[in-house]
Amino acid sequence: MSTFEDRENAFENKFAHDAQMQFKAEARRNKLLGLWAAELMGKSGDEAEAYAKEVVKSDFEEAGDEDVFRKLAGDLGNKASEDDIRAKMTELMSEAKSQLLDEV
Repeated sequence: MSTFEDRENAFENKFAHDAQMQFKAEARRNKLLGLWAAELMGKSGDEAEAYAKEVVKSDFEEAGDEDVFRKLAGDLGNKASEDDIRAKMTELMSEAKSQLLDEV
C-alpha cells in the first residue's frame, strides 16, 4: 500500500470515528436534557428516564437541534425560557463530550 493510500484510509477512519462520536455526544446530551427537563416538570425515576428517551427520539425528526428544542420548549411551557433551554443545550453538550472522553 502506498503512503497516499495509508493517509487516505487514516483520514476516512478518523472521519467515521468523529461522526460516530458526534452522534453519541448528541444522544448523550439529549438524554441529559431530558432528565433536566423531567426534573423541572416534577418527574423522577422511571418516569424521568422515559421522558429522557422521548427527548432522544425527538432528535430523529430532522437534522439539527431545532426538533429537540421544540419538544423541550413545548413540554416545559413557562418552566424555562428559550434562552434557558438553549443555554442548557450548550452546557450539556460540553458535559456529554466530557463524559464520553472519560469513558474512552
